[in-house]
Amino acid sequence: MSRDSRNRYDRDYTYRTLHEEEKWDVRWYSALWRVLRPVLVISAALVLVLGLLTGLWQYVYGRYAAPTAQTGETVTFEVASGQSLSRVANNLEKAGLIRSASVFKYYCDFAGMGQKIQIGTYALYPGMTIQEIADRLTAGDGNPIVTTVTLIPGWTVEDFAAYLVQRGLVRDPARFLELCRTGDAFADYMYIADVLASPDRAQRRYALEGYLAPNTYEIYLTATEEEILRRLLSQTDRVFPAEAQDRADELGYDMDDILTLASMVEKEAKTKDFAKVAAVFHNRLRKGMTLGSDVTIHYAAGISRMALTDADLAVDSPYNTYTHQGLPPGPICNPSQEAIEAALYPDETYLSGGYLYFCAKEPASGELYFSKTQQEHEAAVAVYRPLWQAWDAEREAQPK
Repeated sequence: MSRDSRNRYDRDYTYRTLHEEEKWDVRWYSALWRVLRPVLVISAALVLVLGLLTGLWQYVYGRYAAPTAQTGETVTFEVASGQSLSRVANNLEKAGLIRSASVFKYYCDFAGMGQKIQIGTYALYPGMTIQEIADRLTAGDGNPIVTTVTLIPGWTVEDFAAYLVQRGLVRDPARFLELCRTGDAFADYMYIADVLASPDRAQRRYALEGYLAPNTYEIYLTATEEEILRRLLSQTDRVFPAEAQDRADELGYDMDDILTLASMVEKEAKTKDFAKVAAVFHNRLRKGMTLGSDVTIHYAAGISRMALTDADLAVDSPYNTYTHQGLPPGPICNPSQEAIEAALYPDETYLSGGYLYFCAKEPASGELYFSKTQQEHEAAVAVYRPLWQAWDAEREAQPK
């Protein structure tokens, strides 16, 4: 190859190489741009949208949710009994503590605070956020407005009154007991209206006895005697639902009959024997026998002796189930739901077995002895009566 040819070849090779390199660079940059371009476009769009949303949020927050001022005098704000969340929110807006009652209400509903705002007097200030105000109102003002009380199954109306007086909730026990005796203030409850219309109404000691459902309750410290009783009566619907009424109808009894029977069961036995005692009472009622229940004597005569005397058994009272046939004129205490269940569903074995009697064994154990015949029952009483007498003597010797 001549020198000129060689030189032309080198120039052509160099040109082609440089051209190929330039074409590669162009292709590389084009490929990179094709990747980066949509990313940059999307990023720019996101920045724009974020800016718009931030601006919109700042506008909405500043107009509807921000504190009403950076500083300001403390405001005394009161939440009164019975006020709804809407009323509280409107009052906060009127007091200049929030910008929007609707936003505050929506926030409380969303945060699950709507039902937790407590009655009280609060020191709030305009610089608080709606979250801080809601937290303060749901935490309370430090002064208790409710207290918890536990009413025990088997307690009578008079036991309830004494306990509520002790807890400082009832200031006028005479007023409380009078409301329970007449029941007139509660005739809007269907089952109390039935009691008031009952032919036995005049013989009942308390119209509300048996209808004050034992349970644990939260009671407002400012509640009146009537408000407390309504709180207890409202629970009765839960312990005696429609299904219980249907079962009572099947047995040929009404609600008052079942509560009366349940109250006797409650007083006579421990829970494990409720259904057996109920079976004995059902069997005696079916046979037209007197119920012969000692606990009705306790209620009638105001005594608690286990070994009853002939004079005790002859006490002149419509609640005396030794001298009066059938159920007493009303419940003798406020029974538990378990006792009500037992009255509705007595023990089938003891029903079909024809058990008609029971008596206590050793008093501290709470155990009962069940019998089918009067002869067997009297033999059991002869065995256990000395234990009852010793129990009575020990209790009477204790200091009052």
